[in-house]
Amino acid sequence: MAQDERHATLGVVSFGLALGVTSAIFVFVLGLTATFLGWGVQLAQTLSSLYIGYGPTLVGTIAGAVWAFVDGLVAGCLIAWFYNRFLLRRSWPRRRSAKWD
Repeated sequence: MAQDERHATLGVVSFGLALGVTSAIFVFVLGLTATFLGWGVQLAQTLSSLYIGYGPTLVGTIAGAVWAFVDGLVAGCLIAWFYNRFLLRRSWPRRRSAKWD
């Protein structure tokens, strides 16, 4: 996180990678438990409508993890970018008025 006067901003790519890896691990573990233990099969089948190739199989688990990584990466980058923009916009009038005082 970079320090912007009194507010900390988020690293866009770092946050995206963190969310992407976390999503991929979750979907991968879900696929493995659905494949080998029979737990979460309905959730895995529901996610297969979102991620192409995902299913309660070993190959489907890997495909779903790749899709979840890409999905989490894009979502994380967007969340961090919007957060930084809203943070800077919210603190802009205070910085401007303090500069002219």
